[in-house]
Amino acid sequence: MRVREVAAAARKLDLPGRRVLVAVSGGVDSTVLFHALHRLAGPLDLDLWVGHVNHGLRGEESDRDESSVRALADKYDVPVHVARVDPERLRRGRVSRERPTLQEAARRVRYDALRAMAERHLAERLATAHNLDDQAETVLQRILRGSGPDGLGGIPERSSDGFVVRPLLRIPREEILSYATAQGLSWREDPSNADPTFARARLRASWLPGLRDAFNPRLLRAIGDLAEAQRRDSEWIAEIVEGEAERFLSEEDGGLRIERSGWEALPDALARRVVRLALRRTGAARDISRVHLERVVNTLRSGRPGSRIELPGGLELACEHDAFRLRRTPVAGKGAC
Repeated sequence: MRVREVAAAARKLDLPGRRVLVAVSGGVDSTVLFHALHRLAGPLDLDLWVGHVNHGLRGEESDRDESSVRALADKYDVPVHVARVDPERLRRGRVSRERPTLQEAARRVRYDALRAMAERHLAERLATAHNLDDQAETVLQRILRGSGPDGLGGIPERSSDGFVVRPLLRIPREEILSYATAQGLSWREDPSNADPTFARARLRASWLPGLRDAFNPRLLRAIGDLAEAQRRDSEWIAEIVEGEAERFLSEEDGGLRIERSGWEALPDALARRVVRLALRRTGAARDISRVHLERVVNTLRSGRPGSRIELPGGLELACEHDAFRLRRTPVAGKGAC
């Protein structure tokens, strides 16, 4: 990994002249990201701050991670801010169909804490250390689980609001490790990254290396190129979907009102995307499969009197006298269409 690669990514992500909060876990990826950006702080006029989130999931080891990050920031005389969070709070009291996995909960509270930290200290960007290996693992996981086209876009180089940026996204972990060794950096290892009970760890340890050795030595780059191309396509398709959503969807009584007419004229792919957007707006996208999308589209097109289907997340799509309603709790007393 060359610092000029990180510099080019930083310029593309509009970092020069900004205050940037660097999310540092203590692992090698985030340590290298911080070190490279610190070397670029002068040339790019970066005002760097370090942010760390202690999930407390590994007991004393989590506290040692925090101490390591504090020491790194102190060594380079960069302000450091730490938030302690409890991922289990997002899981307590929820039924299984609505309860996120511990990893999902940890990710949500981590990003919430980092965003709050950045807002409090007037940081204009949040930089995370996702790399090319992370991208390949994410795309392959989604393929194995049955992803649609949008899922192939993987991890975006920046969030939709431009706040979260990922300068290492096109750099493989192998080069990151080489950089860390050449620079004499030290970092912390999280044993869960190698725990074979996690699908991502199995991908990382055996499946990706096997595919690369057997089929394509540039597999990571090929998957990264696929993700970028799909993401660009999805960006302009999203504008079309939003336009159709304006025509078909409107918020009503804690749910969505969905127009009955016009669905037959929509191409299948566009109809499924509008339905996915509707389900995302009502909080059910996590558990929705292609089968669910097709059921909803078929129901919207048929418009049979009394049509009513149950969906993940406690949702129900019901055909009523004037429109379809998508909501968590059916409203009693409405007439069937």
